[in-house]
Amino acid sequence: MPNDQPEDTLTRRTLAARALESADRELPALTPPIHVSTTFIRDPDNGYSSGQVYGRMDNVSIQHAEVRLAALEHASEAMLFTSGMAAATTLMMVFPPTHIVAPKVMYWGLRSWLQDVQRHGHSLTCVDMSDVQAVKAAIVPGKTGLIWIETPSNPLWTITDIAAVSEYAHKAGALVCADSTVATPVLSRPLDLGVDIVMHSATKYLNGHSDVVAGVLATSKCNELWGRLRRFRNQHGTVLGPFDAWLLSRGLRTLDVRVKEQSKSAMILAERLAAHPAVAMLLYPGLSTHPGHAVAARQMVGGFGGMLSMRMKAGVAGAISVAARVQLWRRATSFGGIESLVEHHASLEGEGSPCPDDLLRLSVGLEDPEDLYADILQALAVLA
Repeated sequence: MPNDQPEDTLTRRTLAARALESADRELPALTPPIHVSTTFIRDPDNGYSSGQVYGRMDNVSIQHAEVRLAALEHASEAMLFTSGMAAATTLMMVFPPTHIVAPKVMYWGLRSWLQDVQRHGHSLTCVDMSDVQAVKAAIVPGKTGLIWIETPSNPLWTITDIAAVSEYAHKAGALVCADSTVATPVLSRPLDLGVDIVMHSATKYLNGHSDVVAGVLATSKCNELWGRLRRFRNQHGTVLGPFDAWLLSRGLRTLDVRVKEQSKSAMILAERLAAHPAVAMLLYPGLSTHPGHAVAARQMVGGFGGMLSMRMKAGVAGAISVAARVQLWRRATSFGGIESLVEHHASLEGEGSPCPDDLLRLSVGLEDPEDLYADILQALAVLA
């Protein structure tokens, strides 16, 4: 480390800002190089005193990012993958055959993958994760081994009571994994609320610049399951590349300020758009009218995230026409970048999607919220 101040005394903002600082005391560069070597020289006695053996398992750029991510999540360790899907599915594939409880509405890619999860020996029950009693009823002691939480959940931004679900799960002997992609460690730390493993699509807010695809798992304990995950990742080659890891570390430096500003702008837009006559329903956990607001206020600190959705009174045709008219907002998939995006999400998910077809998903970037609001207003004018 560049100095000897204990990391557990630092704030989230400072931890994030230090993400790309060099730890090399011999070469006092402010920014570290990208370590691209795929192999390392053995000692004369055939050992590896450097601790580095082969690039798929050992890379300083990757390890540097993992240390930062673990510190941000209050985790024992973090592990980077080639995508959020790679991180999530690796956990499912490594986990011994079990009963999994997951949300009815969640990231569509993983939801689709879970529909055929029995090929890995698992059974699946999908429930409304905003209903703690429904989750409790779905847990079968001695059978249920894994509870998957996603909060706020994409694209309806429903909220799960992390602490309550974790308590019920642990009483039944189950582990809990939380997808905290939207909240980020800036607004929520699921491990502190009882979760065993936290997952992120690092493609989104952690990187924040729409130029990296990555995933991460962070664990509360380095146990036998964690060891199996690491071996599986190494054997299947789903380790993130060093350049992407370096870019991710670069993105982390501004994570705190980005997420807080995006959350502020999202709150401004949510409050205004909720009152627009063309909007049937505005979905954002920061609004007091949101059914999960009280829980979100308890487990999210410093904001409610940069994601919101609006359902249009004019239905699917109205939603698509509004998306077609925006100029500052960009029509694109993904979220969490510095640019603001709008998407008709049901058309992306396709047939069988639980996403309403009158819904537009908004990812708030770093543009001035007044400009973003003006652009949405002129687009909504088509429905007048």
